[in-house]
Amino acid sequence: MPLINVYLRQGTTPEYRRDVSSALHKAMVDVLKIPQDDQFHVFHEVTPDNFVIQPVVFGLPRGERTLFIQLSFNQRTAEQKKELFGAIVDNLRRFAGVPEEDVLMVAFETARENWWAAGRVINPDTGYDARMTEVGRGSS
Repeated sequence: MPLINVYLRQGTTPEYRRDVSSALHKAMVDVLKIPQDDQFHVFHEVTPDNFVIQPVVFGLPRGERTLFIQLSFNQRTAEQKKELFGAIVDNLRRFAGVPEEDVLMVAFETARENWWAAGRVINPDTGYDARMTEVGRGSS
């Protein structure tokens, strides 16, 4: 049950947020092999005064549409996270027109037992959702 928080400046359209959400979810399904119905995205639109970043970060100009994305999920390998970050950036560019330099991400990993949701189907032997494939479990 991944949880994604997206922080962005106030003033985006519902369509834009749906496109961002679609881009994120497609990457999670394709790379982490999460079930299609396992989508939890929270958008936090903040005033420009409360979204403070330098106009150039790590030597790259950052635009007014910069997104800060927090991903929370079970532990994954470094390779899976690298692939996920790449897929997210690619999907955001294709689905929502967000340039790579306007995407900032961080992943927070937590133990499987720290997640709960009614209706989840947990395999008692692995602790993962029983619908996930071995590839999507990302044992590490």
